[in-house]
Amino acid sequence: ILNRLETMVMMAGVELPLKAIREQVSSAIDIIVHVSRFPGGTRNIVSITEINGMEGDVITMTEIFNFVQTGVSSDWKVRGRYSATGVIPSFIQEVRSMGIDVNMKIFHKQSP
Repeated sequence: ILNRLETMVMMAGVELPLKAIREQVSSAIDIIVHVSRFPGGTRNIVSITEINGMEGDVITMTEIFNFVQTGVSSDWKVRGRYSATGVIPSFIQEVRSMGIDVNMKIFHKQSP
């Protein structure tokens, strides 16, 4: 996903080194919500990932939630559940300081 952004910047003719492009992307985006299309045409969120920043030339990311597919119905609708990875995102304190009540239990990893 981030590779697409890097490619679009380079195709726009912007004369920036790849590391500079990655630094800009990693500082501008906090969360990636990955939506995927499943057989039967339905779309579903499959992953929520936090961008942590840069380590050397690499953008570092941590998955917070993912979709665990448990099956497909006879009409091709995907069945599944969302699962926390156990990671508490770094921005959660900022969200709470805005007065938004966050139930921290949603981040607890559940056994399958």
